[in-house]
Amino acid sequence: MWNETDDKLICDLHFDSFVEAFSFLNEVAILAEKFNHHPAIFNEYNRVRLELTTHDAGHVVTELDWKLAKAIDEINSGAKEQIGS
Repeated sequence: MWNETDDKLICDLHFDSFVEAFSFLNEVAILAEKFNHHPAIFNEYNRVRLELTTHDAGHVVTELDWKLAKAIDEINSGAKEQIGS
């Protein structure tokens, strides 16, 4: 569900409602704290975009980004569709 573009891992998702999208983002926030690695998050109603890159490594994709992406994939059961996949 992730695409590597411009030194970022990017995931675009579409949920049935704003509440579902925001509930998913709450879970992402908890994971981000556990990993001490925080994605750029964009939300418009029921659409979510996540972007991962490692700032400390010069804004490139690292193993940490892939590990967080995998953890996010594991909690993502509510997305209606993955946009651009």
